[in-house]
Amino acid sequence: MQNFDDESIVRIEDDLSDQNDLSLKSYFKSSLTPDDVVALAPLRRAQPMLQAFTALFHGGINSVLMRLLVLRELTADVDSPSLSRADINAKLGYLEPEALETVLTRLRSTGLLVWDPSQSVYRIAPMARNVLAAIESLVQVEQQEDPSEVSYMLTQVAGAQAVGGVSVEQLHHLLGRLIELTEEFSDAIASGSEFQLRTAQQKWHTACDWVEKGSQIIHAITNDSRADSATHRAAQAIGRAQSALLNMQGMFSRALNQIERQRVHLGQSGLSTTDIKMWLLQREDLASLADGALSHPVTPHFITPSEMIDVAESELLSNRGSAVLGVLPTGQDAPSIANDNSEALLELDHWLDLLSQIDGKTLDPETKKPKPLQEILLPASFAIASYRASLLPLIGDANEASLQGATATLARLSLEFSSKDKMQKVSDPHVAAISVASLVPLEKPPIEPSNPS
Repeated sequence: MQNFDDESIVRIEDDLSDQNDLSLKSYFKSSLTPDDVVALAPLRRAQPMLQAFTALFHGGINSVLMRLLVLRELTADVDSPSLSRADINAKLGYLEPEALETVLTRLRSTGLLVWDPSQSVYRIAPMARNVLAAIESLVQVEQQEDPSEVSYMLTQVAGAQAVGGVSVEQLHHLLGRLIELTEEFSDAIASGSEFQLRTAQQKWHTACDWVEKGSQIIHAITNDSRADSATHRAAQAIGRAQSALLNMQGMFSRALNQIERQRVHLGQSGLSTTDIKMWLLQREDLASLADGALSHPVTPHFITPSEMIDVAESELLSNRGSAVLGVLPTGQDAPSIANDNSEALLELDHWLDLLSQIDGKTLDPETKKPKPLQEILLPASFAIASYRASLLPLIGDANEASLQGATATLARLSLEFSSKDKMQKVSDPHVAAISVASLVPLEKPPIEPSNPS
């Protein structure tokens, strides 16, 4: 005979666990206390209700089912607020007496079922009815087979709004689920899989049906003057999430149309690869389709090893003969490079002559005034002006001045290049605007080139 006294053992284990369990403060850092955490306060206030859920759902699934079954049967009788033991035995006569006694003891010890010794009757605790009402709501939603899993949260928001007690947390749960659905549908569209798209589209239709039902509720919350600013913001965020969800219809249509254009049809049969895949998915054992299809193993015919050796030998000998009889390749002239008389170098020499006229070493002290940039670069074509402008940062560069050549001569000029972060228009046929800059003659000895070692 089965022993149904395991609930007593569970209660003893619970008491021992409570004694050995860490205190609530030990879960937090040493510098904090539970009172310092604001988010913990509403949970601590709801501790009696949470203990009621613990009493029902502690242990294995079979024990949980029996507790819920007994509690639902006892609360189903609304004609009388109290039940005698004879009434309970008659209502739950299909249970073993020992099993029924174990469940009743558990419910009575956790306060869900109250024993009135003066009248020798049981009464249902109000907390038990609240817990059962919440569970019934979830069970009803599960029976509706809502794949989007939005209906329960929207129902809770609607009920809370009807009695004027909607909370920001309820709205945040609904908002989070809407955002999750949007990301899920976006991933399905990005996958390019027709089956994922159609499954997501069906789920999207269900979600949109609930969104349309909830639009009036969100509108009422938004226009409710009694709601605080956090509630208004959450309701507005839900409205934006609903709009984003509804706007995905066009994305589904475009993705499915693209797949339709790329679908492959098998000859004139009218069958497509999608039809074949759906048929294969309905088969329980795909390997059985090959039964009887192959009676003998396939024996492929390849070239024999002797023929392969002959071909390899002939190729080897032909390559060796061409290598022995071949001659060295004829020489080729090296590619020509720009000489010292190139156009760029001639332009640089010409520009150096112009810059030397404003060099600080050659001017009198009275004439050493800044020279505007446009007078230095222009007149010239756009290409020449750009080339000249690219050389300006070399003026005064010590590393460049230590070398030899025209650019080194440019670096050793007694000039200083200064510029501002703005543009000015110029009257030139090739250049419309130029940076505001100038070259300032300096009274300093030129940078002498280093002697090459």
